[in-house]
Amino acid sequence: MILDGLLLLSGAVSATNVLTPQTVNGAGSFISSNTIDIAPLLLGGNQAGDMGAGENVYVEVSVVTAPTAGTSVSFELVQADDAAITSNVQVISATGTYTVAQLPAGTIIGLRWSPSPLAPKRYVALRYVNTGAIATASYTAAVVKDIQSTRLYFKSGFTVA
Repeated sequence: MILDGLLLLSGAVSATNVLTPQTVNGAGSFISSNTIDIAPLLLGGNQAGDMGAGENVYVEVSVVTAPTAGTSVSFELVQADDAAITSNVQVISATGTYTVAQLPAGTIIGLRWSPSPLAPKRYVALRYVNTGAIATASYTAAVVKDIQSTRLYFKSGFTVA
């Protein structure tokens, strides 16, 4: 699996290529630290493309720090008319509910970016829905072609030339 920094929904990559997760603590809904703008840059129009059409595309959520306290977490891929993900928000795809015990560090959750039955919107993000006051949880999430199927981790910080 190859991660593209421009398709990173949760977390940040530093200038030295270190991936830092997004902390998602508390109760309620939280939007990923990054949104993806899928509107075309050229060729006229401002109609967003439907990224789920064609080959399968996934969002891979990695649990970096296991949540403690609270009850459960669910993950939703959402779209909206604005980058803040507040205007006309729609759920594209969602996982079931995971209890805190089901999310130890190293867990990988795949979420398929399905073709939307609704008209695609310009901005896409991941929404974390915490039930109970979740504590210590941190995640990375990125749009990927294939979900990582093994739990092998390699040192970050290398550059592909």
